[in-house]
Amino acid sequence: MSGLKLAVMASPAAGIYERMSHLAHQLGLPLVDDQPLKMLDAFDAVLYESEAGLGLQLTGKGAPGPVRVDFVGGSAAHRRRFGGGKGQDIAKAVGLADAGTRQLHVLDATAGLGRDAFVLASLGCRMTLIERSDVVQTLLIDGLRRAADDSEVSAIAQKMTLASGDALDVMAAMADKEMADRPDVVYLDPMFPHRRKAAAVKKEMRLFQDLVGEDPDADGLLTQALALARFRVVVKRPRLAPDLAGKMPNYRLEGKSGRFDVYTLASIRQAVPV
Repeated sequence: MSGLKLAVMASPAAGIYERMSHLAHQLGLPLVDDQPLKMLDAFDAVLYESEAGLGLQLTGKGAPGPVRVDFVGGSAAHRRRFGGGKGQDIAKAVGLADAGTRQLHVLDATAGLGRDAFVLASLGCRMTLIERSDVVQTLLIDGLRRAADDSEVSAIAQKMTLASGDALDVMAAMADKEMADRPDVVYLDPMFPHRRKAAAVKKEMRLFQDLVGEDPDADGLLTQALALARFRVVVKRPRLAPDLAGKMPNYRLEGKSGRFDVYTLASIRQAVPV
């Protein structure tokens, strides 16, 4: 799964050691005692718990701060308040304007740290999230738990459900359901190779590249998504990246550095009750 050597680091504080010990067993990772990062040269990164939540921290010299899922503060809070609401390209891409009062069910098959899913949930979508990395799933579970305990975002967190398993397998199982029980929209943001030394490559992206690698099954994800979605499939891509699976979308929404490719299957507007 990962080219990184990972460990779980446990503080002796009451309750934390037991939780981290259980997590290490669950993930099949070694458990190490709390110690300075410079002493952990046997591992590339460690999972640990603090007051801010569960974090994944690189251990090398000059490593950036921990990566964690935070739906309560930081950039998630800023975007929730000032991000542009349904005027955002992601909202237009999934078809919120056409949905009217209908609540769209969106399957995010490549959830990552859940940021796009949280944006859509904050705009009223019911979200199902799939993430293939067990470690990233663990970060998501922790972030959703903390969001559920926060009065400002608990209602948003309740719209987000994390599904376990490989995205191709989960989508194949969903495709066996009646059409009315399938997701209205499937959203894909497959890992795309970035230049490692590019200044714009954030610490989360660098860590993700090392942790989960690229998405060799990305083309297959699009094929399966097109067979599953009721109304459309949305693919998030870097602005100059080739079309996923070489398949041209029906239309694109382009920004400065990225774009949304929209593959329409049926009209959301015509399906909305009058």
